Amino acid sequence: MQTVQAVGIDLPLKALVWRDEDGVTWLSYNDPVWLVERHGAGPDAKAIVHPMTAALDAISTEATSAVQ
Repeated sequence: MQTVQAVGIDLPLKALVWRDEDGVTWLSYNDPVWLVERHGAGPDAKAIVHPMTAALDAISTEATSAVQ
């Protein structure tokens, strides 16, 4: 937000979680890299959001994995 203030329209990051009719859990959110591209932030911003994207991927994978 410090680089391109317009990205604030998409913040805070939201997630949608639901279970389909087959019992599969889904989690959706806007990819931070996509948000940076959408708002025209430069390469510095893209470098910052890559670790955030990796963390969100790990969290969403864990959250939607079947409990053993």
